[in-house]
Amino acid sequence: MTELLEHGTVHTSPGGQYSFRVIGPCCRLFDREELPWPCCRLVWRSKEPSWRRVGRRFVPDLAARRCPSYAVELLQPGSRPTATVLTLFSVRFSSELQEWWYSRHPRSLDPANLYPASAATEA
Repeated sequence: MTELLEHGTVHTSPGGQYSFRVIGPCCRLFDREELPWPCCRLVWRSKEPSWRRVGRRFVPDLAARRCPSYAVELLQPGSRPTATVLTLFSVRFSSELQEWWYSRHPRSLDPANLYPASAATEA
């Protein structure tokens, strides 16, 4: 299973060009309102212009849903720390961790659901 990066820990980037301090895990979302306007039904395969879209505005980003995303502070030598969201595409979720990270179940909204079940039992 992929381990969660702990809050406040400092790690180097996969290429080693910078370091980052973990603020916490987060869910990378795609904003459907940012789709190009105006939209054409043929090109977008029935996706409607923003004023006619039905459903949630923010949906999980399909490109990042199998990899962990973290709110981080980039620590680059000679510049101020910069807050951003970093997705570690070189790391893949186990199926259990992916379900916890991007769950659609109502139990995922429970404030006590801070860690996946296996991580909570190990601690």
